[in-house]
Amino acid sequence: MKISYNWLQQFITLKDTPEESGKLLTDLGLEVEGIDTYESIPGSLEGIVVGEVLSCISHPNADRLRVTTVALGEGETVQIVCGAPNVAAGQKVPVATIGTTLYTSEGESWTIKKGKIRGEESHGMICAEDEIGLGTGHEGILVLDTDAANGTPLSELFPVEKDFVFEIGLTPNRADAMSHWGVARDLAAGLEHNGKHIELDLPPTRRFQVTNRSLKMDVRVADAAKAPRYCGVTLSGVRVTTSPDWLRHRLESIGVKPINTVVDITNYVLHGLGQPLHAFDAAKITTRSVHVKTLSSGTPFVTLDGTERTLHEEDLMICDTDTPLCLAGVYGGLHSGITETTTDVFLESAYFDPVTIRKTAKRHGLNTDASFRYERGIDPSITEYALQYAVLLIQQLSGGVVSMDSVDLYPHKIEDKPIYLSFDQAAKLIGERLSKEKIKNILFALEIKITNETESGLSLVVPSYRNDVTREVDVIEEIVRVYGYNRIQTSDKLAISVAPSSKHEDYKIQNKIADQLVALGFYEMMSNSLTSPAHHANQTEQTDVVTLLNPLSNDLSVLRTNLLFSGLEAIAYNLNHQQDHLQLFEFGKSYHHQTGTSTYEEKKYLSLFISRPEVRNHWISAPQSGDFYYSKGVVMAILERLGFGTVTERYIQNETFAEGLSFATRKVVLAECGWIHKDICTSAGINKPVAHAILYWDRIREQLSITPLRVQPIAKYPQVRRDFALLLREDVTFEELRSLALRQERKLLKDVTLFDVYQGKNLPEGKKSYALSFMLQDENKTLTDKQIDKVMKKLQQQFETVFEAELR
Repeated sequence: MKISYNWLQQFITLKDTPEESGKLLTDLGLEVEGIDTYESIPGSLEGIVVGEVLSCISHPNADRLRVTTVALGEGETVQIVCGAPNVAAGQKVPVATIGTTLYTSEGESWTIKKGKIRGEESHGMICAEDEIGLGTGHEGILVLDTDAANGTPLSELFPVEKDFVFEIGLTPNRADAMSHWGVARDLAAGLEHNGKHIELDLPPTRRFQVTNRSLKMDVRVADAAKAPRYCGVTLSGVRVTTSPDWLRHRLESIGVKPINTVVDITNYVLHGLGQPLHAFDAAKITTRSVHVKTLSSGTPFVTLDGTERTLHEEDLMICDTDTPLCLAGVYGGLHSGITETTTDVFLESAYFDPVTIRKTAKRHGLNTDASFRYERGIDPSITEYALQYAVLLIQQLSGGVVSMDSVDLYPHKIEDKPIYLSFDQAAKLIGERLSKEKIKNILFALEIKITNETESGLSLVVPSYRNDVTREVDVIEEIVRVYGYNRIQTSDKLAISVAPSSKHEDYKIQNKIADQLVALGFYEMMSNSLTSPAHHANQTEQTDVVTLLNPLSNDLSVLRTNLLFSGLEAIAYNLNHQQDHLQLFEFGKSYHHQTGTSTYEEKKYLSLFISRPEVRNHWISAPQSGDFYYSKGVVMAILERLGFGTVTERYIQNETFAEGLSFATRKVVLAECGWIHKDICTSAGINKPVAHAILYWDRIREQLSITPLRVQPIAKYPQVRRDFALLLREDVTFEELRSLALRQERKLLKDVTLFDVYQGKNLPEGKKSYALSFMLQDENKTLTDKQIDKVMKKLQQQFETVFEAELR
């Protein structure tokens, strides 16, 4: 939210610098994220002076150029080449001197330099009005009607407004600070606490009066719950024109584009006081009846942007009896707004129900300055005042008279909130006991009334504009933010309690595995649970996607049903930033709705993504692609660390994996890993293979038995290696051979590895050759050749019997 320093001065006299005021606002909880400088004319006309054209002759080398001699005061005369057709001797003109920075209409800057134009030197520039920000004309140079001395800074003839604009990171609960008046009110409280008494002033409205009753409107509210307070009045004889400079500068400084006097005044009151207003062309209210009501579902309505929208039965509308004119509190209609031909105005000021406005705005995808404030709750006590203040401004700038008695429909007044504050509770939560007088002074500065005082506490009434202060703890928060968080002393004692917890707590196991993955070179990532519905359009699971009722955007409108696409987005982002060695992991949840039921479910996963060259690009070796078996090894290492010593592997292909493996124990699948389908990677903007592993964390936790870390000494006796080259059927897998070997020799056989595979020429059809290596070791003595031969003979016989293997 943008707040103008000059605009604040309308309500409060600030003697502090903008930087000091910004620091105080941050201390008060209105965090100033930056302070920008606003200039009504970019560059503030610095370096531009009044010059007098002494002579003007044709350029010897260009028909359309003139060579002029210009006096800049104090005896200084310069030669300037000018292409304007209207330049002539004797004129007073604006001259941009050497080194002056000028700005284009798009805001780009460029600097005046000494140069030669077609062989003639030019020391500056005679400017047109658009070149220095004084207008849009570019037919010729700007001729000044002035007797100002040569060399006079142009800023003395055309005053420039300079302002400082605070960019405030406003939290959603601080609806009271969504205006310059609200920020000024907070500043006054902070300055008062710091010993600087400051008066707060609202512009008076005592001059408001009804002139005649020639343009009366029949104003009715059908649903007081949706529109608790509604005020309206008409003006006739209004002249809609361009706003004066002071009003345009106020709006432009905070990024609001000026339109015309009436519309600009409604925006001025909105940003100044926080009260949204809406102005209607009264001539277009044909029935002279303004009804605040809902309409039938499906009713068409064209908004100010020219879009036809279909109304919902709960959308609150401002109607010409039954014809919709405006989405109440959100957006105006195309055919009822103020134009240059408008002479009669109906002006609305209202307090609408925040929930109703939010639902309408989200339903139609609209976010306006008015809806932003209504959704968070505005001050219901300022509704009529804001209306009268706007009327006086319209009369001041556009003329007109009030042509009806103002209407104020407020059947059920929104009362201020009573709250009791305990001094002991305040001391407990603040961490320091403030004096009773200090607390009362802060409450007074915050306009929180004290209705009763006892030794133990205060009975308070909180003004209605502070809709976020509803509990005792909220009042204490108000006290401490004005007092200053940085003033609270830190105690020398720190008392903590340690709760017993099991070593099998989920977060502890998760941390063990995270540490293990980090040691393997992985980086942890955290992605958004909100995602695009396009990611789940073709899913085959028998679940419905969980859709948000009020999504932030269409791209973040559903909860994810897997962790695949968020991980691919992270891979694509890093690859686009030249990071090609990627090993990422994430602990996260997916969200599911069982089709045809009211059952919702969350599932937790550990998700791994690997996209990396196995060997980095180097002069001694060519880059190589990452290997699927690395991801398999990582999954096996995790399962082993979790205590799953033996798991069953099975080859899989599904909608995620082009080829992969699943890992199961007791027929429960614990994990899957493999290559992601190429078309999935391509759709995510990735043109290289990505290995992915998903560990079903909930299943793992159910089956879990953490294996304690075991340390054993290095064996004293050597290992022995023996190799077999076996001729096998093509359907026999290495895992089957390895499992059979380990079952047959449990004591001496330590490991079996596959070091060569051959298929092709010189082998019988349907056969393949496996070269296996067997590691044998006795932990108590050195193995003899007799023992080794006996084991190898037994293994050979088993391979021949079970798999019809032949020793090559």
